[in-house]
Amino acid sequence: MDPATRSQLCPVVYAVSKLGGKWKLIVVHNLIEGPMRFGELRRAIPDITQRMLTLTLRELEEDGIVNRQVFEVVPPHVEYSLTAIGQDLENVMSSLGDWGRANFAQQRNAVA
Repeated sequence: MDPATRSQLCPVVYAVSKLGGKWKLIVVHNLIEGPMRFGELRRAIPDITQRMLTLTLRELEEDGIVNRQVFEVVPPHVEYSLTAIGQDLENVMSSLGDWGRANFAQQRNAVA
């Protein structure tokens, strides 16, 4: 079965194909609070390279999760924000945060 057919049959496969990878959910997490400029995102995610942030934002934009708005001022600047589809991920991100906090605490207690 080809990947396109498989993703149509399984919503989890579809979601992972759009949000998988090391950086996409981290970018979405940062944009939940509101629009950010490229430099702000770069500072908020210090371990990501400029190239990887650019590629990640492009993929999220192509998938309709992130909106890129160019402001025609001198010097020009660009803001990234979540589209309506991206904003639908807020509950998912909240659940992931809850899971992370609970499991991080468990791991920390197991080591101690």
